[in-house]
This record gives sequence, structure tokens and C-alpha cells, in this order.
Amino acid sequence: MRHDGRVGDLRTLPKAHLHLHLTGGMRPATLVDLATEQGRTLPAGLLDPTSVDLDATGLRGWLRFQRLYDAARALLVGEAEVRRLVTEIVEDQAAAGVGWLELQVDPSTYAPRLGGLQRTVEVLLDALTVAGAAYGVGTGLVVAGNRTRNPADAETLARVAKRFVGHGVVGFGLSNDETRGDTREFEKAFRMAREAGLLAVPHAGELRGAGNVRLAVERLGAQRVGHGVRAVEDPDLVEVMASLGVACEVNPVSNVALHVHASVQDSPWRELRAAGVPVVIGADDPLLFWADLLDNYAVLGASDSELVDLARCSIQASAAPAETKAALLAALDTWPG
Repeated sequence: MRHDGRVGDLRTLPKAHLHLHLTGGMRPATLVDLATEQGRTLPAGLLDPTSVDLDATGLRGWLRFQRLYDAARALLVGEAEVRRLVTEIVEDQAAAGVGWLELQVDPSTYAPRLGGLQRTVEVLLDALTVAGAAYGVGTGLVVAGNRTRNPADAETLARVAKRFVGHGVVGFGLSNDETRGDTREFEKAFRMAREAGLLAVPHAGELRGAGNVRLAVERLGAQRVGHGVRAVEDPDLVEVMASLGVACEVNPVSNVALHVHASVQDSPWRELRAAGVPVVIGADDPLLFWADLLDNYAVLGASDSELVDLARCSIQASAAPAETKAALLAALDTWPG
């Protein structure tokens, strides 16, 4: 992974990382280790990003990405592998200057190997707590529904997430192929989550346009939108998001890899910020896009003042405790020192 084209030292920039998926946060070296231990052959796309086109805008485009993700996830055969993954993710965030991490996961995809939905959440929370204490990173878990499945499944996940409010689960999301499913059908699940005190953080505005972002804001009560970049297609929506303080979790490298944008220069993060929309930079799935959080900051070509602004947005939009936010914001005020 690269860290070039830098202004100042991104590793020392105090920040929160709010858009990172569990399997997608795996180290490439760990991927190879686990595959070797289990005697599995990895798809070429996981070993060489130039060997596959992850264009998700075509009719079957998302399936290429999903097959690679599933191949990596299949290596997490039990609790030991999941704990190793979480520990390494937190260690990597600490090295990147992250003071608060929100890790997103659909527990249903891991439940058969970890003893059910509740046990999966318990394992993840315990692993996050232990690793967070070891590396000095505050952590929270975002439980995410799958928009390609029955909305009733998301409601089940919302009930599970509610049991862990105040014990590490901080948000409720909605992920997977945005071209499938009706966002409005997940309204009940998100209402349950919001009423329990969880942040509503659904994905929208990546493969579908501004209309789906509007649905996420108006029908799901989104307080942050995963991606959300296509909100710029509707200036009135951008104004609404700015007035409500709804943040966009912008992942510039993955947006290019999935052909949402032709280049990182097409990312509308500056346009969104100029309109008053909080912008949070994330890495999404570093394993598949070969770009971690620092890479995603580096490609922006941002000035020091812009980097501080983006980092401030990440801290303020997070579910971190007040004292954690205050400490990170105070450290940010002295950056780059």
C-alpha cells in the first residue's frame, strides 16, 4: 500500500475511521497465511488488483467484487481467525493515527461459524475491546443489514444490535449491492435501531443516484451515509443534508475501483464540504482496493487546512464518547505541530 503525494504527516493526523468493513480490513499477508494454512487457492483478483476489473456499474459488475469478498471471508473459519483479524485491524488503525474506529459487519454471514448472531456480536465486541485497549484506539461496532435479503432479516439484526447498545454497538447500517432491494422496505429496521439510540448509517448514493440518498435520509433517518457522493446530483438534497448535518462517508479509491468515478479527481468531496455537508474519509475494503485509510487521504491532494477539516468531520460525526472526541479534537488543534 502507498502513502505518497503527502502534505505533512498523515500518520500523526488525529482522526476517526468510520467506514471499514470487517473482512475488507484484512491484511494481504494474513489472507495468504490463512489460505496456505487451509490449503485454499485464492482468486487472482485478491493477489493482484490489476488482474480484475471491479466495475460495479454494469449488469453483473457487483458479482465480481462480491465473489472476491466471499473468497476472503471464507477464510474466517472460526473464532480464532476472526479475533486475529480484528486485532490486526485495530493495530493497523493505531499505526495510521486513528483514535476512534467504527467497524462495520453483517453478523449473519459469520454466525454459522461463530455460534449464532448474538455470539458473533459478542466475539467481535470482545475482540475490539481487547485490541482497542492494547493499541490505544477507541472502538465501536456497526451492525449492518443486507439490502439483497429480506427486510425482515434486517429487523432481526436490529433487535440483536439493540441488546448491545451501551456495550459497544454504536450504529446500524445497510450494505451490499445498492442496485438491488428497495431502501424504503428497511424503514422499520432503522426505526427500531434509532429508537434504541443507534446511529443510522446506511450505504447509498454509490451505484444509485441522489434519489437513493434522499430515501436514506428521509425514510431511514440516516445521520451518515456510506458513500453518498451522488447526492451532488441534487442540489436541494445537498442543502437538506447540510442543514441536518448528515455526513457523507467518502471512499475515493473504492469509488474509482468500482467505476463510480473515473478518477479520484472526480470525487465531489470539496463540493460537498463547500455546501456544508460533513465529509468523512474512509477506506471501505482495503484488501480489495489495495488502499488503506492513509492512501485515501493522500490521493485527495488536500491542503493541511483541508485535512484538518476532514479529520474534524470524522471525529464529530462519530459515535465516540464525548471525552474521546474532546481529546482527539484537542490533539487536532495542534497538528501538524
